Amino acid sequence: MNLWQASLVGGAAFREVGALLGELDAAEAHTPVAGAPYTIAELLAHIAATMRVSLDLIGGKVQAWPKGLDVWPAPPSNETDFAALLADLGFMLNEAEMLAQDPSAAGREILLDLAVHNAYHWGQVALLRRMLGVDFASQT
Repeated sequence: MNLWQASLVGGAAFREVGALLGELDAAEAHTPVAGAPYTIAELLAHIAATMRVSLDLIGGKVQAWPKGLDVWPAPPSNETDFAALLADLGFMLNEAEMLAQDPSAAGREILLDLAVHNAYHWGQVALLRRMLGVDFASQT
């Protein structure tokens, strides 16, 4: 794994995303934390919306950031849709990891923006999960 890949999926500067999301269910993801502006579900919906466009830009599916894109869409409202969101995030992380294996110059710029953006929000997810009682230290 190279630094681009680790910056996108974790394992270098921050915990692997799979570990951050391990055993997360819809109830926990929708639980508000006092003083926090977002729930985990809202953060994940935001990450998914922005990641999809970034990956589509790298892959040439879109040529520019869509005007009027809702980058803070409503989170999924039920367990089935939440599971689908987690699956989509997993697929997108795999796609990002593949694209980061040997990115073009334009791809590197987008991947850097995506990695920095997502690392900020993965940190928020980790903090909210700890505040909700998840002990990452006890997980292997």
